[in-house]
Amino acid sequence: MTTPFPFTAVVGQDDLRLALLLNAVSPAVGGVLVRGEKGTAKSTAVRALSALMPEVDVVSECRFSCDPGSPDPGCPDGPHEPGGFASRPARMVELPVGASEDRLVGALDIERALSEGVKAFEPGLLADAHRGILYVDEVNLLHDHLVDLLLDAAAMGASYVEREGVSVRHAARFLLVGTMNPEEGELRPQLLDRFGLTVEVAASREPEQRVEVVRRRLAYDDDPAGFAARWAEEEADVRARIVAAKKLLPSVRLGDDALRQIAATCAAFEVDGMRADIVMARTATALAAWAGRTDVLAEDVRQAALLALPHRRRRNPFDAPGLDEDKLDETLEEFSGDDDPDPDSGPDSGPDGPGGGGGQPAPEDGPQGGDQEARPEAEQDGQPQPQPSGAGEQSAARASEPFRTKVLSVPGLGEGAAGRRSRARTEHGRTTGARRPKGTLTKLHLAATVQAAAPHQRARGRSGPGLVMRRDDLRQATREGREGNLVLFVVDASGSMAARQRMSAVKGAVLSLLLDAYQRRDKVGLVTFRGSGAEVALPPTSSVDAAAARLESLPTGGRTPLSAGLLRAHDVLRVERLRDPARRPLVVVVTDGRATGGPEPVALAGRAARLFAAEGVASVVVDCESGPVRLGLAGQLAGELGGTAVTLDELRADSIAGLVKDVQGTSRRAA
Repeated sequence: MTTPFPFTAVVGQDDLRLALLLNAVSPAVGGVLVRGEKGTAKSTAVRALSALMPEVDVVSECRFSCDPGSPDPGCPDGPHEPGGFASRPARMVELPVGASEDRLVGALDIERALSEGVKAFEPGLLADAHRGILYVDEVNLLHDHLVDLLLDAAAMGASYVEREGVSVRHAARFLLVGTMNPEEGELRPQLLDRFGLTVEVAASREPEQRVEVVRRRLAYDDDPAGFAARWAEEEADVRARIVAAKKLLPSVRLGDDALRQIAATCAAFEVDGMRADIVMARTATALAAWAGRTDVLAEDVRQAALLALPHRRRRNPFDAPGLDEDKLDETLEEFSGDDDPDPDSGPDSGPDGPGGGGGQPAPEDGPQGGDQEARPEAEQDGQPQPQPSGAGEQSAARASEPFRTKVLSVPGLGEGAAGRRSRARTEHGRTTGARRPKGTLTKLHLAATVQAAAPHQRARGRSGPGLVMRRDDLRQATREGREGNLVLFVVDASGSMAARQRMSAVKGAVLSLLLDAYQRRDKVGLVTFRGSGAEVALPPTSSVDAAAARLESLPTGGRTPLSAGLLRAHDVLRVERLRDPARRPLVVVVTDGRATGGPEPVALAGRAARLFAAEGVASVVVDCESGPVRLGLAGQLAGELGGTAVTLDELRADSIAGLVKDVQGTSRRAA
């Protein structure tokens, strides 16, 4: 068995370690979401925590880890006889991004359930994680329906499996920890809210601290067991402190003054609902227990706010999580009681006390994931930004206010990743038919199964009331839902688009479509063309935040190499089709349709556009032409693409509702 890296040997990351320890003391806090760039010890710290968790007593031979002191009365392996228990370390169960629903919640043997009436249940990862840690790396890449199941179980403390009238319930209480890199896409706001705490992590910019990180990592890689032994005493101290804090927790008093500060803080920052208040109260109580106190102090409330509120006050997906600490201090001061204790009496900061970096690393620690404006323009998201390269180029115009758009969808029926845009065959949705199962049966179509078995009952010697079933009788339900698509934006940034007010409106329209793509769980890409060629400003990604940042910094100027932009977009789709063949594309070309530069630019653009039409790629041209004299070039381009043209005004208006309905028939590949 691999020796884990010691938790106490992690350098820095005070907020991360504190949040994990608070959840170890009080799992009711609701788990931790760790956001940050790659290579910042997110996974290392989470895996190291399992070694600090106290051992648990379990009923012998129980697959659901029932507590012998209070066994679950509804345990599928019960009822349990008194006595017969064993102690074992708390488990850390890791949920893979590509796991199936059955792997997460468990599976029923449908054939035995129908023919024998037996609840033959195979436990899933939720059962394995009961009374331990459930860790989801890259939780933002987990399918939405799995995240919903996961967070429902975490909130209710139980998992339910129901299939065609047969149901199984078992306890599922665990410490939920998710990690994510915001550059790879965000969680939906309602899912963010279900995590109790969140912390932002970043690599230190201090050379001495970076040296110490490398020194410890190399020492661990050379001799994991020896390195762990050198930290054994510190690990034992923290483990004992967790046990002591858990025992003290029921005695901690949350006074009226602290409650008023919690309520006032949540109201001041305009968080939705009451979950933030409850999480803050539980976190402040855990902070007091961790410090060895029985009273919640003002600094506990402050630290609880910095851990529990930043991810709950985002108003849209392009806002970076954060909290105005000056405003927080003013609110706490305003609602402090007369008996407010001396702040100097609080515990030390860092992982050994309830202090820390305040829910956000210090500014000198470098830019945070999701905070695009904090990075130099040329280094945002690790990709080079377009730099001025020709005479007459103008600086970037700011986008106008985004607005709500109607749905753009790809015609036909796809089979891509679950999402909310185009029609697709999915595991979830309305039932449209039945088929023989390929592999494990996941969704039984009961009527079709009975219909398949009924004609053979006499030949099979049926004598009782139940059906005589065979494996060949089972039928899988086919369902229709929605998929996410690849929305590839091809944006004209040439001189003909450079009018300040005009480009601001164009960016506002694209930003609105990006917001829609975020809500519909799409991948997005951005190709721009100007001057002498085209470039991929952002390869296809799930990070809509990154696309918005690239769009904001996009300068304009130069000629209009329309054909180069279309050919570069075609190359992007070709490569992405090899990586993700099931995800269907929607190309959105934002241009006035003019083509300049080189010999026969209009003819070249037409030939490039016909490549998309020949492959049945769904496309929309956003016509940015303005002025009293309109040449209609964008409409001609849409005809060559086999798509539809829409003006900026129509994009904002309700008339866009039927836009991609007109695109039907252009996606012959999807049909």
